[in-house]
Amino acid sequence: MRRAMLLVPFLAIAVFPSAVPAQTKALEVYVIDVEGGNATLFVSPNHESLLIDTGNAGAVAAPRDAGRIVDAIKDAGLTQIDHLIITHWHGDHFGGLSELAAKVPIKEYIDHGPNVQPGELADTFLEKTYPQLIAKAKHTVAKPGDKIAMTGVDIRVVASAGEIIKTPLPGGGKPNPYCSAYKPAENNAEDPFSVAVFVTYGKFRTAHLGDLTRNKEFEMMCPTNRLGTVDVFLGLHHGVGSSNSPVMVHALHPRVAIMNNGTRKGGDPETMQTIHSSPGLEDLWQIHFSTLSGQEYTVPGMFIANTIDEQQPVMPVDPVAVPAPGPNAPPAPVHNGKAYWIKLSAQQDGTFTVTNTRNGFSKTYKPGL
Repeated sequence: MRRAMLLVPFLAIAVFPSAVPAQTKALEVYVIDVEGGNATLFVSPNHESLLIDTGNAGAVAAPRDAGRIVDAIKDAGLTQIDHLIITHWHGDHFGGLSELAAKVPIKEYIDHGPNVQPGELADTFLEKTYPQLIAKAKHTVAKPGDKIAMTGVDIRVVASAGEIIKTPLPGGGKPNPYCSAYKPAENNAEDPFSVAVFVTYGKFRTAHLGDLTRNKEFEMMCPTNRLGTVDVFLGLHHGVGSSNSPVMVHALHPRVAIMNNGTRKGGDPETMQTIHSSPGLEDLWQIHFSTLSGQEYTVPGMFIANTIDEQQPVMPVDPVAVPAPGPNAPPAPVHNGKAYWIKLSAQQDGTFTVTNTRNGFSKTYKPGL
């Protein structure tokens, strides 16, 4: 029997103005709401930029997501994107690219190479649209070990096209005690081909691994942890269970995780248990409340950036099961209205601040020991 709903407002969270003074020379990261897709913008102190992915495809979704990315670009004071990574050829990662490229100059396109999961959307885009875009810019097929140029910031490709780095990064190379907990999982063809990057700014360390799956996590992290640890773990493959094994999450030992999930995409109980039990984790921040979490597994609303267009008076205690795919599947809660990003500002000494722009709540994390 399901438990009754608690009569609490859905994300009825007061505004928490930030008391953190403005700082300079920060690496800034915008985790942008693209409704369960991915769009993450890095901005260096010199205003050099890296954008990872461009949100969803679709008549409504593509212009919506491109517009949200443009809003973040303007907020950062940028006039162009220096480097764009398309992690892999799924519509929730490249879908807004045409619309975005029409609004903002893009100087370099980076990808893993050809699509390995045949499908009309990706194959048509790669045949008819992408060649026109890359003809106007630099095009790079990423390889593990490549560096993406950004003054003062080390951005290292750690996986691409199904290959991973062979030599551990500085801080990596130790045995991974979580390898014994590994459980194989099924995955599609494209996710394991994701371009994954590790970013270092002074003492601050973060990683965005695209949609690398559990099997690739094991290959990268076992028996030797090739990456070491991070302060912030970004993206988390939308918070879905085909990734985010303890082999990766617990071994990275993040102090903070920022999940770019959707209203019914990511945040399932197994994934949330893995994240919340990660040693040393202080906080999980989410782009959306997920119905897959319910109140049972979600975080306090002050850590969640976005609600939905038609607010619910209450939210279920129990997580909602993922519906079977197909034409009869009920639609996920819709959010096409005002969107908010989560902003990360990192200093070279390892201090970083995370801000929920929906309510102004910020939290500063001092350097670890």
